[in-house]
Amino acid sequence: MAFEGLSEKISAAFKKIRSKGKLNEQDVKDAMREVRLALLEADVNYKVARDFTSSVTERCIGEKVMESLTPAQMVVKIVNEELTALMGGENARINTSSKIPTVIMMCGLQGSGKTTHSAKLGRWLKSKGHRPLLVACDIYRPAAISQLKIVGEQVGVPVFEMGTEKPEKIAVQAIKHARDYGNDFVILDTAGRLHIDENMMDELKRVKAAVEPNEILLVVDSMTGQDAVNVASTFNEALEIDGVILTKLDGDTRGGAALSVRAVTGKPIKFAGVGEKLEDLEEFHPERMASRILGMGDVMSLIEKAEQALDEKKAAELEKKLLQNKFDMNDLLSQFQEVKKMGPLKQVLNMLPGMGKQLKDVDVDDRQLLRVESIIYSMTAKEREKPEIINASRKRRIAAGCGMKVEDVNRLLKQYEQMRKMFKQINAKGKKGRRGFGGMNFPGGFNGMNF
Repeated sequence: MAFEGLSEKISAAFKKIRSKGKLNEQDVKDAMREVRLALLEADVNYKVARDFTSSVTERCIGEKVMESLTPAQMVVKIVNEELTALMGGENARINTSSKIPTVIMMCGLQGSGKTTHSAKLGRWLKSKGHRPLLVACDIYRPAAISQLKIVGEQVGVPVFEMGTEKPEKIAVQAIKHARDYGNDFVILDTAGRLHIDENMMDELKRVKAAVEPNEILLVVDSMTGQDAVNVASTFNEALEIDGVILTKLDGDTRGGAALSVRAVTGKPIKFAGVGEKLEDLEEFHPERMASRILGMGDVMSLIEKAEQALDEKKAAELEKKLLQNKFDMNDLLSQFQEVKKMGPLKQVLNMLPGMGKQLKDVDVDDRQLLRVESIIYSMTAKEREKPEIINASRKRRIAAGCGMKVEDVNRLLKQYEQMRKMFKQINAKGKKGRRGFGGMNFPGGFNGMNF
């Protein structure tokens, strides 16, 4: 995951000051020296790292912090605030037009994921109730138009193309088409190059002059580190971009680009690509990212993921069953399938406060969910409805049917029974049923299933 190394090193620096009841100026300076080294190792721009730690040190070496009852917590609070400010302070939204359509021009180097993220953005806009139109303005890269059509079809967003006409002409006609057909957002997928050159910039300037886009978004591969910041600076000087989409933030990138782009270019990161799937695009929230870096989790993003992925009708039906103590294996299977929609399990769990450290050396294997599912699928309909009828011979048959051991079947049944007892206790106390896996101790319980 992005920032994992940075998060560990910053946590180590804070651990030293937490062990002290009172801080002096040297303690703060020593901690900030370690933080600065951690930032530089994460490929953060040198000037950005220097200015950041200087600002934090200046704020920390003050009477309120030094004489505070919890000086270490005050330091962490200040670092959190400064990290948030470094990445833009607050979520930067898309500039929309007062007249339909709003035109978004996507630009970037070839291979940065521009076409894919055009489709991701189209899907995201569609999920917000808009009617976006994707426009194929990349007339050079082989199969670029076909690729846009394929991803456009996958996300259910129409694609406008005119073959190898001049990109500026395609863009103008696409806007006319959008007005005629009621598309309120137009996303221009422009051509990129393997490197920045004069021809590419001239073409982008012509497209910009022809349609006057409301938003120019630069797609940058975060895996390229400092090069990503250099690319952003060059594009900004030529086009005056409005924001950045940072891709591959789910990978093992050191995260320096995310912390440097705003400070170097003055332009905000508006979206982050967090996976290969077309739904893996998130609005970039500086305060949430700062919280993740400091190991505090990201509960708000987790809630949003859950709201998008979980079926409200199924949740209501499950709540009713829990209140009546009728939770069975079919419900358990349904909940596993709902959780899978939220993305990789470790990524989801890392959003919970404090879970990052606990999961550091834990192998959270998403295949565990598939193995549990295969056990349930090997049961008969009656066994799923009434797991209590599963005796020794049935267990052997179920294990053979899914290629597991009887011990694995026993472990799942034991977990299920523990859940039943817990819900019974909750109901006995007069509390409302929990939706989904809330309170089920799901991570610890099923991580123990060493299949």
